[in-house]
Amino acid sequence: MDRRTFVAGTAAAGAFLSQGTAIAQDAYPSRAVTLINPFPPGGAADVVGRPLAAVLEPILKQPVVIDTKQGAAGAVGAQVAATAKPDGYTLLLHIVSISGFAEVDRLYGRPVKFTNDDFIPIARLIADPMVLLVNDQVPYKTLKELVEAAKAKPDSLLFASSGLHGALHLPMALFNKAADLKMKHLPTNGGGPALTALIGNNAQVLVSSFAAANAQIKAGKARPLASFGAKRDPSHPNVPTLKELGYDIEFYLWVGLFAPKGTPTPIVDKLRGEMKKAVVTEKFESAIKNLGQEVAYLDQADFKKFWDADAKRVEDAVRTIGKI
Repeated sequence: MDRRTFVAGTAAAGAFLSQGTAIAQDAYPSRAVTLINPFPPGGAADVVGRPLAAVLEPILKQPVVIDTKQGAAGAVGAQVAATAKPDGYTLLLHIVSISGFAEVDRLYGRPVKFTNDDFIPIARLIADPMVLLVNDQVPYKTLKELVEAAKAKPDSLLFASSGLHGALHLPMALFNKAADLKMKHLPTNGGGPALTALIGNNAQVLVSSFAAANAQIKAGKARPLASFGAKRDPSHPNVPTLKELGYDIEFYLWVGLFAPKGTPTPIVDKLRGEMKKAVVTEKFESAIKNLGQEVAYLDQADFKKFWDADAKRVEDAVRTIGKI
């Protein structure tokens, strides 16, 4: 074989391989897609992720499976996703707390397990203002009454959270600092268990998302006293914001979809396109509405911009709270 024949053959082989890669990417997905939920059932990622999986299946024409990998306030599932093969078959549903894990590791002098750069943001699904709740077994009807009671007897009230420096801990700690309150902390392993602790009176106070707590609010088991949103939530117009009540605090529990760093651009673009179809289906919009929510969809570029700004706020909050 002369050199010209070899070069031509090599070029042809390269073109064939390139075409084969394109065909393989065009065929995505060819098997089940897994969405990692890093929290126990009942949390925001779970209640949003399940209707998402249901509407994605017929669009992708493959099974979409929710795989719960709970632990460490969502860090366990995030680490599983960060180290997964970047082929589009393992994706991550996560919430606002994903932005603070690296800063928590630095705070405690631990090796950083992963950073935001280990993920490709695909889409934001909801952005739910947090709400401060008490259960129906305590007498407080307003935030003022709760604050007065907590100040009268420091450490007599317990607040539940989804875990240390987690999405439900950060806003509660910021409020306690702003109001100069001392409450005991009951960390749990997720938003669902934290809400269960509140309803069972193992804790009297909880900051949750409206979506996760809406059923208990409607049942009268959880009483909303204040919203962490910039304005009143349309589904709960009688609940004042913290800013109305004199506290300069905003905090949102958003849910987003992420892919591991290194996922090929054609697969990312495929997912973006299919997500755009999924979030406007009547089935998904209805499911989110039943949670007392509205779809707050952001495509990749806008989600990345939002995430970068939100991460700075979360990191600042982690540093403000400090070691626990």
